[in-house]
Amino acid sequence: MPKKLSLKGRDLLAMSDLSTPEIELILKTARTIKKNPKKYSSALKGKNLGMIFQKPSTRTRVSFEVAMYQLGGQALNLTSNELQLKRGETVADTARVLSRFLDAMTARVFSHNDVLDLAKYGTIPVINALSDYEHPCQALADLLTILEHKKTLKNIKTVYVGDGNNVAHSLALAVVQMGGYIEVATPKGYEMQDSLIATAQKIGKQTGGKLVLSYNAQDTATQADVIYVDVWTSMGQEEEHKKRLADFQGFQINSDLLARAKKDCIVMHCLPAHRGEEITDEVVDGPNSVVWDQAENRLHAQKALLYLVLGK
Repeated sequence: MPKKLSLKGRDLLAMSDLSTPEIELILKTARTIKKNPKKYSSALKGKNLGMIFQKPSTRTRVSFEVAMYQLGGQALNLTSNELQLKRGETVADTARVLSRFLDAMTARVFSHNDVLDLAKYGTIPVINALSDYEHPCQALADLLTILEHKKTLKNIKTVYVGDGNNVAHSLALAVVQMGGYIEVATPKGYEMQDSLIATAQKIGKQTGGKLVLSYNAQDTATQADVIYVDVWTSMGQEEEHKKRLADFQGFQINSDLLARAKKDCIVMHCLPAHRGEEITDEVVDGPNSVVWDQAENRLHAQKALLYLVLGK
């Protein structure tokens, strides 16, 4: 008999850690829990999740805290200022100690190496809640949102416009892993990292998915089923703000660009939105926008992930 699919005790550091069937399992579980949350209200009773935050957070912190609470467990918010990391304790030693107290850790960090070290030296599951290289939890919520609104992840054109950052990385990997088609349009100098592109192309050969790169937002948006955008200036890049405003001209999601897409195109943004920069008010608040469904789905996708990693 084939081995039963299981994520129990697993780390999630990058989207490439997950196979297509494993992503399908997470999405199926998310939809099931979302439909009947009370059935899972004690699924993680007695479980403790530590949340390490080196960066401020709204959606990530609240969604993980609420997810654990609604599954019957507990989440502890651990900011850098409250941990000995601030005073020089190594990530490795922090991982070793927290592993003795907790059942799992999430980490929202500046450097992806910190997530890797937590997983390497800890003995409990580690979930990447955002690093400078990837944002897999966001990508899972994105797939769930697209699936809810488009009923499929394959026969559609997903377009990402803007900075080739961590969000773009995970979204591209997620879509390609599911056998989908994605075009990523960035200004020159803001492309996705070569290593990520190579990984996506390798996965695409196995799944039939495809990643296409572009420098022209208008052409890329033509006949899109999904248009996705993130901020032009992420946390830690504030000194580059003026330069980025100039470099990203022509990459704003506005009514003119949206008019190039299909009429039923959905507009996505991982938030927070810098209104008037990467997206206009009329689009983010307009009939094509699904950003609030997308934000809510952070909760449901993460509940599914936690349930599968920690549950019985």
